[in-house]
Amino acid sequence: MDIKQILIFGLFLVPVCTSKRSPCYEEHRLREEAEKKLKSHYPQPPDPSTNSTRDSPVSCPVESFYQKPSEDANERSLSPWRYVRVIQTDRFPSEYSEAQCLCSGCILIQDKKPPMEIHDYDSKLIKQSRVFLKKELCEDGKKYYLKPVSEEVGVGCTCTRASTSS
Repeated sequence: MDIKQILIFGLFLVPVCTSKRSPCYEEHRLREEAEKKLKSHYPQPPDPSTNSTRDSPVSCPVESFYQKPSEDANERSLSPWRYVRVIQTDRFPSEYSEAQCLCSGCILIQDKKPPMEIHDYDSKLIKQSRVFLKKELCEDGKKYYLKPVSEEVGVGCTCTRASTSS
C-alpha cells in the first residue's frame, strides 16, 4: 500500500470508528439516564392539569356550557376538549396527557338562544410534535438503549369551517 491508499482507507475508517452509538444501559439505570437525556436534549412541555379530567364529560357539553365559570381554556372553548392520560411503558416519559375533542361541531350562541352545537363548523384536534425516548433492546439482548422518536400529540382543539366536497 502506498501513502495515498493508506490515507483514503483512513478517511473511510474514521467515520466508522468515531460514529457515536447510543450507550446501552441495564434496566435499573434506564429511567435515570432517560430523565437526564430528556432534561438536557429534549425538554418536555409542562403536563396540563388533569385534575378535572375525572369529572369532565365524554360528550359535547352543550347543556353545561357557560353554567360553571372556568379559567381553563379547554372548558371555555367553542371547541371544548378534555385531557386523557396516555401510558406507554416502552417510552420516556411513559405517562403524558393528550387532548381529546368533545364535540364534532362547535358550540355557538346565536340570536340570544341557548348554546347549540353547530355542524357548519368542525372541532379539530391541534397536534404538536413531541420527542419521546423509546426503549430498544441492545445487541447483547440484556441491556437497552434510548432511541429518540417524534410523535404527534393532541394539545387542544379549535373550531374550523366545515370542509365541503365539491
